[in-house]
Amino acid sequence: MKTSAAAVATELERLVAERPDPGPATVSVTLLDDHGDTVAEVNPDAQHYAASTMKLPLVLAAYRLAAAGKLDLDAELPVHNEFTSQVGTPFGVVQEDDSDPQPWDRLGGTATLRWLCQRSVVRSSNLATNLVLDQVGLPAVAEAIATCGATGVSVGRGINDYAARDRLGDRNLITTRGLATILSALHHGTAADRTTCDAVLAVLAANEVATDLRAGLPPGTWVAHKNGWVTDVVHDAGLIRPPDARPFVLAVATTAPWPGEVAHAFIASIAAAVWERRHAL
Repeated sequence: MKTSAAAVATELERLVAERPDPGPATVSVTLLDDHGDTVAEVNPDAQHYAASTMKLPLVLAAYRLAAAGKLDLDAELPVHNEFTSQVGTPFGVVQEDDSDPQPWDRLGGTATLRWLCQRSVVRSSNLATNLVLDQVGLPAVAEAIATCGATGVSVGRGINDYAARDRLGDRNLITTRGLATILSALHHGTAADRTTCDAVLAVLAANEVATDLRAGLPPGTWVAHKNGWVTDVVHDAGLIRPPDARPFVLAVATTAPWPGEVAHAFIASIAAAVWERRHAL
């Protein structure tokens, strides 16, 4: 007997209920089918600190501005580590917290905006992210989020802008419904023009950080995704295109005092469960 979409939802609810530690934790899951309709959701509107998933709407905003002729993705930009907080004070990225050494190798030199967008995704570079945000600006990111209809997602500061966080509260927030909505809009070509959406998806598909959704999928599976992780927070959201079934969007967010490897494995288990039931979607 074929698995039904209702059975997929039941299985995901079971996995969340049996999560690694039943103690204080917020776990959210959103699964959308090829049409953008909800197949399953658990706490989809619970807000989580975004961590590096904020780089998804940021890169989308950069590519939208380029498509509108307002930014040149191939322009060479100075690579520096001096930024101005949203509350006016100077700050910089902490190199030890950055997962990508390549932008740091260019410190004092230049890099194209296109390359910086790519590094902010494929190795989740924090330095590249702030350099991109300097060019794009927060209003353009908010416009990209609104165009997708992604409620619950906001970007209010750069990476390591702790002064803004402390004074204004943390406004880098996501919901799994919101992240999934952005990816569905990219898939359907409504986040921007079709060429721009495909270009952003290509950047996301080149993501080299395979600790979360990718770890639960067969090697070589096409998935355009952005993950994020800090202490007690691990998320991933992706558009997955199986070769033998319709595409689907899966977003998982965990805010929990779990060891990182436990959270990564949990997200991978969600992806594996959906993959096994992909034909029901």
